[in-house]
Amino acid sequence: MQLHDNPPRTPALVAQLVTIWAAAVRATHTFLSPAEITAIQAYVPTALTQVPDLCVAVDDQQRPVGFMGVADHHLEMLFLDPTVRGRGLGRQLLTHGIVAYQVTSLTVNEQNPQARGFYEHLGFRVTERHAVDEQGQPYPVLTMVLPADAGPENFD
Repeated sequence: MQLHDNPPRTPALVAQLVTIWAAAVRATHTFLSPAEITAIQAYVPTALTQVPDLCVAVDDQQRPVGFMGVADHHLEMLFLDPTVRGRGLGRQLLTHGIVAYQVTSLTVNEQNPQARGFYEHLGFRVTERHAVDEQGQPYPVLTMVLPADAGPENFD
């Protein structure tokens, strides 16, 4: 897999990333109904075009298979096509985010234990819990930070 930092955010790329987002959310966010996923999906193109740093992972055919967005050292989003989960791509993206964008914090849905476990495995620790998500919806979120002693040297 190759990573591309801040590729041109063409309508075609944004559409591909929205498709990845939807598949990933359906696979991992089992607490959301199909209607809720559809409603949230309407905001994803704007988020993709407005996040300051976007990194896209592509396969050997140069097709996007995952992406992350970063703003002010905070991981705003990280989603993988379900067909590539479990192959180290999430770790590759997050490690790149830590090294290239100095990611030190993120927010994860409490109801997504796989994601929480993934981030904890890579050194992030829960520092806060909020009863509602960023949109004020009743989905608890956890703020996680990367301790200073868990820096990039631990990700090589």
